Amino acid sequence: MAFLLRVELPDVPGSLGALATALGGAGADIEAIEIVERRADGRVVDDVLLELPARVMPDALITACHQLDGVKVDWISRYNAGANLSMDLEAVERFTEDPTTAIEQLVDVIPATFRTDWAMALHRVDGQAQIMAKSATAPKLVDEASAWLGIRKSKVLREVPEWDSTVLAASPARDRRGDGFVVVVGRHGGPEFLASELARLGHMVSLAASVQSR
Repeated sequence: MAFLLRVELPDVPGSLGALATALGGAGADIEAIEIVERRADGRVVDDVLLELPARVMPDALITACHQLDGVKVDWISRYNAGANLSMDLEAVERFTEDPTTAIEQLVDVIPATFRTDWAMALHRVDGQAQIMAKSATAPKLVDEASAWLGIRKSKVLREVPEWDSTVLAASPARDRRGDGFVVVVGRHGGPEFLASELARLGHMVSLAASVQSR
């Protein structure tokens, strides 16, 4: 059973090894570790993708982490996308393969790359937000969507009541014809989007917009 663990720890030699040892001792089989953010206060945020036997409860991982000095678990959840952390370069290669479908491919790779539940690209048609592309599990549009088309930079959006505790982020761009659009992503139940994730999202959206040729 795959889980994704987001954890804060001191950015010092040995801390990651101690974390891996603690998780292994609790019964976890680590598949991948990715640095999400390095902070000015000397701490680092890591995402850990791991397999956990059915007999081991996720709470055991939290307990193991909190026994280490300076380690804090931000979030843990089942990871339905499978045991494969898609790196940014792989995502870029995917959506630059065919410039005519760059935005559609971007939306398709975002959930695995950013560990979101869904993604959608919106543009304005007759004054209203319309879907350009969306992942399979994206929800139906809500009234707030039209306002998102006016954002000027990557940002966290306010939660939408109809989407039931889903944290949201969005990034705007213009394609090569000058047409504006915005990519919106959602995580049901968290974790919150970090500043580093917003920067990565903005970079990818801008890159996809620059290669989109149709």
